Amino acid sequence: MDFLGENVLQYIEKNTEKEPGILQKLYRETYAKVLVPRMIAGHYQGRVISMLSKMIKPEQILEIGTYTGYSAICWAEGLVEGGMVHSIDINEEIKPMVDRYMEEAGIRDKVTQYIGEALTIIPQIDEVFDIVYIDADKENYSNYFDLVIDKVHTGGFIIADNVLWSGKVLEDEDTMDEDTVALVAYCEKIREDDRVENVMLPVRDGLLVSRKK
Repeated sequence: MDFLGENVLQYIEKNTEKEPGILQKLYRETYAKVLVPRMIAGHYQGRVISMLSKMIKPEQILEIGTYTGYSAICWAEGLVEGGMVHSIDINEEIKPMVDRYMEEAGIRDKVTQYIGEALTIIPQIDEVFDIVYIDADKENYSNYFDLVIDKVHTGGFIIADNVLWSGKVLEDEDTMDEDTVALVAYCEKIREDDRVENVMLPVRDGLLVSRKK
């Protein structure tokens, strides 16, 4: 969900760098062929991700939730020479599409893909990360944070998507579904953890940016 009016969003996109052609193509194919296409980052959020990556200049990125690969391509734009995006997704059926777009985007050697349960895979990746991007099953956001916090450099970032969850996080707690409860709990967890400082950005469905002290 976008919390800004359509006219405001159009103005923002007008004054934001254009979406690269490969990402426009990926966006269109995702909407044409893949279930729940609104999960894709899209123009505005994608350019925010790209800009964050270029500002941070990461060497190692962990992405929890590949989907069709749009955000992985955006994160890869800011990698230093020899850097790598490690991207995990449970959906094996979509991997051929992701592979095709990684090749076409020219970043095949910058992205390592993992298929399976992130909770199992994360401990097996022997890297220390500059950025961790969480955009997967909401009930495990807090578990993912616990797994990665010691694998992030001091000064590194853990960024969680969908923390506004179409406004459901403002509902009465008694009416919240499990995903909403988990997202509210994650935000409370981050707020109370003195190992990180944090800021929530109302970008699309909400990004919670946490910086490890």
